[in-house]
Amino acid sequence: MKFIKTNSLLISVIIITLFGMLMIYSSSYVWAEYKYNNEYKYLIAQFLFFVIGLIMIFILKKIDYRIYEKYANKILLISLILLVLVLIPGIGNVRNGSRSWFKIGSFGIQPSEFAKISLIIFVSKYLACNDKDIKDIKRGIFPIIGVIFLFFALIMLEPDFGQAMVIILSLLLIIFVSGTKLSFFIKCGILGLIGIITLIILAPYRMARIVSYLNPWTDPLGSGFQIIQSLYAIGPSGLLGAGLFNSIQKHFYLPEPQTDFIFAIISEEFGFLGVLIVTMLFMFIFYKSIKISLSTKDLFSKYLVFGLASQILIQALLNLSVVTGLIPVTGVTLPFISYGGSSLLVSMMSIGIILSVDNKKEK
Repeated sequence: MKFIKTNSLLISVIIITLFGMLMIYSSSYVWAEYKYNNEYKYLIAQFLFFVIGLIMIFILKKIDYRIYEKYANKILLISLILLVLVLIPGIGNVRNGSRSWFKIGSFGIQPSEFAKISLIIFVSKYLACNDKDIKDIKRGIFPIIGVIFLFFALIMLEPDFGQAMVIILSLLLIIFVSGTKLSFFIKCGILGLIGIITLIILAPYRMARIVSYLNPWTDPLGSGFQIIQSLYAIGPSGLLGAGLFNSIQKHFYLPEPQTDFIFAIISEEFGFLGVLIVTMLFMFIFYKSIKISLSTKDLFSKYLVFGLASQILIQALLNLSVVTGLIPVTGVTLPFISYGGSSLLVSMMSIGIILSVDNKKEK
């Protein structure tokens, strides 16, 4: 019992990731058999990244988290260079109209995923080192806003609106808990609204997403197709769902069901009970992480753990909101569950860093 209590965060992450692999197989084996003549194609790839991620957790768990504070600027610079390189034709690989991947063999690595960790480390260090100036927006906050905007702009050039939103919301949340004046966030909200309108004007496909969000039936075979099929999966699922492997929507109705819309298959096969369990696991991971954050003594570790936990929760909430039709399609994975090596690695690395803070605190 003591082992479970001490390692409850790690155990919950392993449980939700193993469940994710089960659902990746369930949601993808029809498509994988058709496309690759191998129903285990996606499961094998995800399992490989799970093993790497598990090794990373145990390595990062042993590393003194203060090393990230020491090398925060260098970590950020490396991340910046990768984001620039991925935009260069011939280096960055295009998938689904977005140049956001480095192709390594049959796998793809997404630098914008790793940018989340580097930015959280950098902002956590900055806020900890400038704690006395935080209430002075010009002197305390503006310097990091420029850095955040630079990364936002590079990710939007790919373009990857979903990842950009996760990063912006996570970093603003860290800045909010640091004690920054509320007026700053009101101004950010106004500027954000103007920015979103501008992005929609510059890329008409985003307007199509807004229209399909408001009424997907205006284009049921185009921009509204994915959300309609997702709602068809969720709608009739009931309390217990159709049962494992019994989804109908994965049979070439819901596109790429193992990725961003895997939650729809979970709902279809496990019903409200499955939805509740997955939601509770995410809330438990966030709760345990926040407990670690509150129990640490130095500001850097408080901001670091809070930021890493927040980006996982925000990404999960955005994904669930998209799948259930609450917000327009943004293209973010469900942490630990959706198919995607970069997403899984970054989520598990985040947990490894959080556990390293917990280890140091206990000593």
